[in-house]
Amino acid sequence: MHRPKMALNLMLRLDSLRASASSSAINNISRMQSTFTISHATKRHPVCGLMFGRQSAGPSYEIPRRTFSTEKDTARVEEPSENEKKLTVEMEELRKEATELTEKVKTLDDKYKRALAESENIRRRLTKQIEDAKQFGIQGFCKDLLEVADILGHATEAVPKEEVSERNPHLKNLFEGLSMTRAQLNSVFRRHGLEPVNPLNEKFNPNLHEALFQQEVENVEPNTVVVVSKIGYKLHDRCIRPALVGVAKG
Repeated sequence: MHRPKMALNLMLRLDSLRASASSSAINNISRMQSTFTISHATKRHPVCGLMFGRQSAGPSYEIPRRTFSTEKDTARVEEPSENEKKLTVEMEELRKEATELTEKVKTLDDKYKRALAESENIRRRLTKQIEDAKQFGIQGFCKDLLEVADILGHATEAVPKEEVSERNPHLKNLFEGLSMTRAQLNSVFRRHGLEPVNPLNEKFNPNLHEALFQQEVENVEPNTVVVVSKIGYKLHDRCIRPALVGVAKG
């Protein structure tokens, strides 16, 4: 009987030791896992050491903290340095100089445009004067020839037409010569732009005609030229001698 009892006690003791050993092993493993995890995390991330209350062997880090104050921070307000003051003054001077230069550029541009327009006007006037000189340069010469044309006209008109016949060959030849000379002179006048103005039965034009007298004429409108005492001439639409006329009275 004693042997079975001893065997039972031995078995119970072994079970107790086995259970105690298992519990101790589990605790050791759990402690090793916790130690490894914390140590490993502390080595890789030193901040974790602060979280777990451990100090790693690596360099320490301090988390910056931002502080707030309700008092006026006078330390941040600093007086500008001398260089900053100089730069500010130079910037103001440059800005002022740029404004003045801009105004000068505008003034010079306006003067340039005015001078350009004036030179263009002068060029046009000179061109017109040159053209007028070409066209009217012979005006004085034409005026002198007009007297010759008038004399030829009076001479041919003074010859009685009935006397110009084969019975008076000398008068006939003289008349034909004067008529041909007058016709040739009028042809030269037309070639150079000189045209006669004979305003008979036309309205009076003060730009081309000069009224010498007025007379009453039946069935004629007032201010109508009824008599031409002397024909006028114009050179390229410029009147160089007005026609001397008599007009009907209204």
